[in-house]
Amino acid sequence: MQKNYDVAVIFGGISSENEVSVITGTMVCNVLKKGGKSVLPVYIDHGGKLYAGEELSDVSIYKNGGYKKIPQCGFCDGGVIIFNSHGKPKYTAPCGCVINCCHGGAGESGGVSGLCNLLNLPIASAGLFESAAFMDKYYTKLVLQSLGVKLAKYAYSRDITGAIEGAKTVGYPVIVKPATLGSSIGIVKCDDEKELKEALITAFELDGGVLIEEYFSPIKEINCAVYCPNGAVMTSECEEVSSDGALLSYDDKYCGGGTRKFPAELESSVAESIKNETARVYSALNMRGIVRFDYIIYGGQCYLSEINTVPGSLSQYLLSDSYKSFYGVLCSCIEQAKSDFAAQRKRRVISTGILNNIKPNTNIKK
Repeated sequence: MQKNYDVAVIFGGISSENEVSVITGTMVCNVLKKGGKSVLPVYIDHGGKLYAGEELSDVSIYKNGGYKKIPQCGFCDGGVIIFNSHGKPKYTAPCGCVINCCHGGAGESGGVSGLCNLLNLPIASAGLFESAAFMDKYYTKLVLQSLGVKLAKYAYSRDITGAIEGAKTVGYPVIVKPATLGSSIGIVKCDDEKELKEALITAFELDGGVLIEEYFSPIKEINCAVYCPNGAVMTSECEEVSSDGALLSYDDKYCGGGTRKFPAELESSVAESIKNETARVYSALNMRGIVRFDYIIYGGQCYLSEINTVPGSLSQYLLSDSYKSFYGVLCSCIEQAKSDFAAQRKRRVISTGILNNIKPNTNIKK
């Protein structure tokens, strides 16, 4: 049935994190619906096909490909086009705002943000620049270096030979990280060159670039979330995450294998320093939406490790004590997005008129 929606929530994508994204996206849909918003879930499957329908907020519909019974869709100026069973436009569903819940792939790395920019859709999530930059661990280092952020020693390469040379510069043991994958996928600790070569074969099957980073132990891994309500930057309290293994794994993050301390057991000055650094970087880049900053504390030093522009569960567990209160967080992000969009629309777009004096180019030879 044709209707207008307050929010379109986009999730899934051509990504190894598609399933985790479904969990985040359906959670956000149901929080907003419970609070009274009209929500249009939009799912991108592993093949890149888009589906739209209110039934997609039920996580059980993804079992055995059940979502394929839902109409496919596309985006247009200000909303979503719903297709009929023959792939023809059936109707347009205007959407007041978009929330991006895509983890990994083009969805997180700027694809959704760019789409919204082109089609006049306010987006209550990270913008195009930070989405693209922070999806790549190498570009993340370059941006953060320019802001004077303390970072671990690293090397970057697009081939095995270069990565091996980089590891010699960094010094063993090292951590191998595929540059554009999240959720700890493909991340391995290597104590020597033999282990490194094995890890690199897998890493380059998953990604085109690899980061080689110095390994710290023992460490504290600290997370801090941030967002921007009413033009003011707000940070969460710090969280400590840990694992029984040397590294925090995919299972630790999403299958209950790790442990969490919230708030983290830190000296108040250290916690305040982390929150201040999070707010400083977020503000310096004029970021928007819910973002999570991941830090490592080692040897009395605090290093910024990664920035997640679409964090798992949109960091609900860091920013609120219940789904009811998280509704308020999401609404504040939506209102900020609409305010930013309205301000952008007021800016002038200049037409130079140069096309009026250009001669026809019909004489160009094939």
